[in-house]
Amino acid sequence: MWMFRRRRRAAGPAPEAAAAPNRPAPAAPETPGRPARDVAAAGPAIDLTKLRATAPALVSLYKAAGVSLRKQGLDGRRAAVYLVLDHSASMSALYRDGSVQRLAEQSLALSANLDDDGSVPVVLFNDRAYEPQEVLIGRHTGAVEQVRKDVGAQFGGTRYAPAMRAVLAHHRECGATDPAFVIFQTDGAAFDKKAVLTLLRESSELPVFWQFLGFGEHDAKHFRFLRSLPDADGRATPNAGFCATGRHPRSLADDALYERLLAAYPAWLAAARAEGVLTD
Repeated sequence: MWMFRRRRRAAGPAPEAAAAPNRPAPAAPETPGRPARDVAAAGPAIDLTKLRATAPALVSLYKAAGVSLRKQGLDGRRAAVYLVLDHSASMSALYRDGSVQRLAEQSLALSANLDDDGSVPVVLFNDRAYEPQEVLIGRHTGAVEQVRKDVGAQFGGTRYAPAMRAVLAHHRECGATDPAFVIFQTDGAAFDKKAVLTLLRESSELPVFWQFLGFGEHDAKHFRFLRSLPDADGRATPNAGFCATGRHPRSLADDALYERLLAAYPAWLAAARAEGVLTD
């Protein structure tokens, strides 16, 4: 089993009105938690043999994610994968039918290609954000239900900004040296659109990429705001993407999901390097 430094915030919900994020100072090469890595090194972060021994059920997902990364020219790239999960009332059926748990497994398999610590921080949100929880490879069966119990999550509304602040705080406080690739899942429009746009602009100078993922049809009326985010103005880098799964998330093939999740990421990496947000 992989060992990791637990990177958790103080108990309680993420603050509703956190200060605007500032560009963090460059981390020292031996920062505890996530040491600096050679991004030019080819291949996945976690070896297939090790994954097969610890989490054989994730092997097919791991391979599918690896193929998509290579297609996008991302082989050997490293990133800290985050998973943000909508816990609004309209999501209840998608928790019951296993769609959210499946996404957690797909996210872990992607992370195994990008990050060697064997875990993904998971943030649940509704009108507020719950404390980030680490989900581990090898302990992932039923992990979403366990996270819900651990944080006492209740169904509520849909405000993205508290979850975005929670991710930014976690990434800053854990001493990460790799960029954050944030899978931000939701099934509907935000109640706090103005705050979301402000945070998107402010975080465009940080090494954080927001990949919004809609559970539902791409052209649905409630995804109009999400579709607009990749083209939002006033940003230093194109730090957001959007894709959707269709009405039944579990019916979307794994390789198709990974291709959609990664489609906008290479352009952000290039722009972030050009702007000095990334230095590798």
